[in-house]
Amino acid sequence: MSQLEKTRTTVDIYGQQYSIVGTESTSHVRLVASLVDAKMREISAKNPYLDSNKLAVLTAVNTVNDYLKLKEQYEKHEQQVNKEKD
Repeated sequence: MSQLEKTRTTVDIYGQQYSIVGTESTSHVRLVASLVDAKMREISAKNPYLDSNKLAVLTAVNTVNDYLKLKEQYEKHEQQVNKEKD
């Protein structure tokens, strides 16, 4: 089994630099970091007194919530397509 090549990408999220190592492309890692940064800034604008730990947790909660909603929509769509096939 061949091992995927890992890359190291440095990104800035909410004023902090992070070095991320993984098999995704640099552009993908930068896109993900940009979306996390944007979500943190959005939440921070609404709650300016949150410390960075609470802000990070709220960002994670919001992101997972969005993911679960999209996953549910996808599954409903998939079920609908399968019904139409039958």
